[in-house]
Amino acid sequence: MLVSEEPHLADGLLVFSYPLHPPRKPNQLRTSHFPRLTTPTFFVHGTRDPFGTIAEMNSALELTPSFHAMLEVDGAGHDLLLKKTANGLPSRVVTEFEIFLKTFAKKD
Repeated sequence: MLVSEEPHLADGLLVFSYPLHPPRKPNQLRTSHFPRLTTPTFFVHGTRDPFGTIAEMNSALELTPSFHAMLEVDGAGHDLLLKKTANGLPSRVVTEFEIFLKTFAKKD
């Protein structure tokens, strides 16, 4: 929320498991600041997150005027942990976020 009011604070945001709404309460959206978000933002979100489905996140991201992208973590919940496979998520996030920043972050 702070960067929506003071965009100069960061060249890009990395957001893990944004709590779009409380579980089972999809009408209580936490998106009032999204239309003011001008900082490029990279979201990492599990496909089984009870705080927002991928479809709900995609709809919410349409509210932002900033460049944005979302890395979907198939089978992961809000904690982004995958139970059955080795989790290479940290290195995947770093790689994809670096590419995102090179593409969309502010240049001096």
